[in-house]
Amino acid sequence: MPRYLTKSRFKLAVECPTKLYYTGKKDYANLKNENDFLKALADGGFQVGELAKFMYPGGIEVQFNGDFDKALDQTQQLLKQDKVILYEAAIRHGNYFVLVDVLKKTGQHIELIEVKAKSYDSQVDTFRNTRHGIDSEMLPYLQDIAFQTFVATQAMPHFEYSSFLMLADKSKRCTVHNLNQHFKIQKDKNNKTTITTNPGLQREELGEAILTPVRVDEFVHEILTTALKGPGFDGRFEDLIKEWSDQYEKDFKIRPHIQHGTHCANCEFKSSREHPNLKSGFLECWQEATGRSIDALEKGTVVDIYNYRSKHQLLKQSKYLFEDLERSDFNAEPSLGEISLGHRQWMQVSGDIPGGGDFYFNQELARATMSAWIYPLHFIDFETSRTAIPFFKGQKPYSNVAFQFSHHIVHADQRVEHQSQYLETRCGIHPNYSFVRALMASVGETGTIFMWTPHENTTLNSILAELMDDEFAPTDAALLQDFIRDITLERVNQRIVRAGKRPMVDLCDLAKKAFFHKMTHGSSSIKKVLPAVMHSSAFLKDKYSRPLFKSKGESLNFEEMIWWRADHGVVTSPYDLLPPVFDDIDQEAIETLELDSDLHISEGGAATVAYGRLQFTDVSPLLRQAVHQSLLRYCELDTLAMIMVYEAFKHWR
Repeated sequence: MPRYLTKSRFKLAVECPTKLYYTGKKDYANLKNENDFLKALADGGFQVGELAKFMYPGGIEVQFNGDFDKALDQTQQLLKQDKVILYEAAIRHGNYFVLVDVLKKTGQHIELIEVKAKSYDSQVDTFRNTRHGIDSEMLPYLQDIAFQTFVATQAMPHFEYSSFLMLADKSKRCTVHNLNQHFKIQKDKNNKTTITTNPGLQREELGEAILTPVRVDEFVHEILTTALKGPGFDGRFEDLIKEWSDQYEKDFKIRPHIQHGTHCANCEFKSSREHPNLKSGFLECWQEATGRSIDALEKGTVVDIYNYRSKHQLLKQSKYLFEDLERSDFNAEPSLGEISLGHRQWMQVSGDIPGGGDFYFNQELARATMSAWIYPLHFIDFETSRTAIPFFKGQKPYSNVAFQFSHHIVHADQRVEHQSQYLETRCGIHPNYSFVRALMASVGETGTIFMWTPHENTTLNSILAELMDDEFAPTDAALLQDFIRDITLERVNQRIVRAGKRPMVDLCDLAKKAFFHKMTHGSSSIKKVLPAVMHSSAFLKDKYSRPLFKSKGESLNFEEMIWWRADHGVVTSPYDLLPPVFDDIDQEAIETLELDSDLHISEGGAATVAYGRLQFTDVSPLLRQAVHQSLLRYCELDTLAMIMVYEAFKHWR
């Protein structure tokens, strides 16, 4: 099998040339293999590629199943035609190989079109930043099409070329119902994800185009003729890709350059809890670059510091590990009122917790904050979806769809009740307005409402904007708008410009100011905070070592669930206790329907993917029921988790 520098390998090298050595090796962990696939499912990336073909009808699909020569030969034969449109055209020059999403040939002119499920506003976006350079968010996409253009012009220099990015245009509205239903996700016999369209589907059935092709010759020329810069490299485009392709072909590791920035923080070649026996390319790089032991590195590197913006300065000073750092490296005041970011970082690095022990909690600050809260306390969590291809007529690409919420209540006597829940997963049903109606009925007119991070506030404000812009708004639109305004804030450049009478309170904000635990590694994510408070709260241990009951209103989806469990003295995160999607389905049915018996929904990204799967896929009633129930369980745990954090904070002495 030839080791070509492909589009994906080129992208990897721009991120970090050393990654070329680790990619494709089964003995190295690679967190992106699954993450990129799930992201494509969540944002509709697979469907966008198929939709783009309908904007260039009459094209011929070049068949590529790993046979490079066959795909190259088919492409060359088809390009002998005076006019032709190709999907996945194969082009090679030397050790470079690309598959072009759409290639349109007219005489001696070729258009190269790279299709991306990237949001773009044709009325506003220019691809330039305020300094007139290329916008950093768009740069990777432009580098991608620049690489393809370089390979094509070198392989076939006798043609003239134009380069395009085709993007999801946020200024366009979907003009047909259920556009997504024309593009169904399926798995082929090799378990590869494919998109199928309805037989005989015509371009006019898809309504007005929501994808916009943007000519980017100017940017391609700029990238190809100026220095390409990144971690450990700064040179001519052509020289660098030649070096990368040579080293990749020889399977030679390019020396890691960890001193050049913070790119290592997001390295996908790290071992994980799910795959502990796989090698860590990250640790190998750092061991080679620093000369430190693996044991020392595993205790913490500077790229592990929570939200630290000056990592590159520490690296330039050859400060690589937690043990190399001092208090003076942080803005960490010795006194603790509200926990500052600098002090949070120093506690993470040093393990020096005021008062000793595993955690710090500012009881005085928490009590003062809680004294302003009004019972009953409402804890809510939303699950939402944004996809490039809108689910509903009138929506723009990446419009928000609020398909689920869970709502727990704490009464004045501290009794906890799972008050209500909402979930709409039926195809073709736009849930946003019924979602708000159900929420309004559930939270009533009194009591403080809590969220964890501003996601719920952002979601409701987006629905408010949708209501105000909807020419077919429902008859109760004014009532829904008033409710949303009452419980939300609106910010412009971090400044509050509108505050409702009863704005939601961000419980995460209190956790940031008053709570630090070694187990959280500095983070205030609910997934980190929950197991930490369960580990240290005697109240939670006592209460949740006993089951919760549906009959008592304590749960809507679990019967006699025990949430506090420990394994060898370590508290198990409740999210790890969520059952698989098909826990209630017998094994014979799972095998008959070819269901993924290990499928879990235990975090928000998976919930969004599950919702998208139900919208984009023809699924059996059994699968739909199982996913529906699993979504309800997951969302219930999110609001119960907030209750648990509240209870821990309230009962600590």
